[in-house]
Amino acid sequence: MTLYWGFERKLALALMLSGLTIALSPIFIPVGPTRALPWQHMTNVICGVLLGPWWGVGVAFLISLVRNMLGLGTIYAFPGSIPGVLLVGLTAILFKKAKLPPEYASFTEPVGTTIVGFLVAFYAFTPFMGHYERWAAALTTIWLGWLASSLLGTVIGFTSLTVLRRAKVI
Repeated sequence: MTLYWGFERKLALALMLSGLTIALSPIFIPVGPTRALPWQHMTNVICGVLLGPWWGVGVAFLISLVRNMLGLGTIYAFPGSIPGVLLVGLTAILFKKAKLPPEYASFTEPVGTTIVGFLVAFYAFTPFMGHYERWAAALTTIWLGWLASSLLGTVIGFTSLTVLRRAKVI
């Protein structure tokens, strides 16, 4: 079953997932100065596979912005979400062209978040934190929290996509 994914459908799904993720934002994993949010990674996986990389980046940016405006997130929400969804979306495109199930692109989300996103956060925010050596150790702890959150969200997102595919919804 092939669905037509026009602008209106993509916008509706993007806003629905954004609202769901923002509504679930009070449920987070506190890791140092960050608030790791598995729901963000779940949304990254679903948006990256179903909507593509550019819509996914827009959704991740919107969620990060609203969470910060509501006091439910930190500045780390931006580098903790955008690289993950971008990598999932680009990988899903490659998988679709190679006739592979695109939901398996989900497993690139932790790579985008914990490697690319963490390096962006590390080099962007560490200079403003003072003593480099002290923060390097603290940020390693943050990295482990991001990894746990990203893995949990990836599994939830992958499971959701698999169930939707088997039910022939997508």
